[in-house]
Amino acid sequence: MKVGVISDIHGNHYALEAVLNVAKQEGIEKLLVLGDIVGYYYHPELVLKMLSEWNYEIIKGNHEVLLQDLTEKKIDSEVLKGKYGCGHEQALKNLDDKTQEWLFSLPTQKSILIDGVSFQMNHGSPSSIDEYIYPDATLEKLEKCNSVVHDFVLIGHSHYAFSHQCENSILINCGSVGQSRQKGGQAYWCVINTADKSFEMKTTAYDTAELLEEIQLFETKIGYSSRILQR
Repeated sequence: MKVGVISDIHGNHYALEAVLNVAKQEGIEKLLVLGDIVGYYYHPELVLKMLSEWNYEIIKGNHEVLLQDLTEKKIDSEVLKGKYGCGHEQALKNLDDKTQEWLFSLPTQKSILIDGVSFQMNHGSPSSIDEYIYPDATLEKLEKCNSVVHDFVLIGHSHYAFSHQCENSILINCGSVGQSRQKGGQAYWCVINTADKSFEMKTTAYDTAELLEEIQLFETKIGYSSRILQR
């Protein structure tokens, strides 16, 4: 089975649509979603609608935690907006209460078995939802992600895609679909084939024009969320 691994969509349905079109063409049968459906951009409801047409497993990311903190008034909305823009605010408007509760109830980590191949799904790292693992991380830090019971350890969060052969498992950061910090207008993800445990890091181009127009509409201050799409 071909399995697609995606993360950090961040309400960017334009990027997700491009990825899913390629996934269909390539015969992907299942998706593993590593969190951060919400945050930065504006249409997580469309993201979830697209995903609903697929067989998928999902965990939550740190931005789902931030959204829950916002609903429970554990974080100031202006502070959150100042750092990440209006994405969380729009998520509260566009996601009904039932969907929000479902997002908040998602696990932070999940282990699954597909065709005898074992996967550990994480957002930041196996030890923390908020830990950033970058391609230039020390060998010691990469090896801390090693698993003796999984074939693949999957992570996202840093928005940088890479892979590393650990002592007993393969560590894959699939990068970000919705807001790559490697190159604007490119969605990063990964395909794993359970038949032979091979994998391919994928990059899918998408048009950022409409999203950039939305940023102009929603944000009072145009900054990082716009610049990063043009990197």
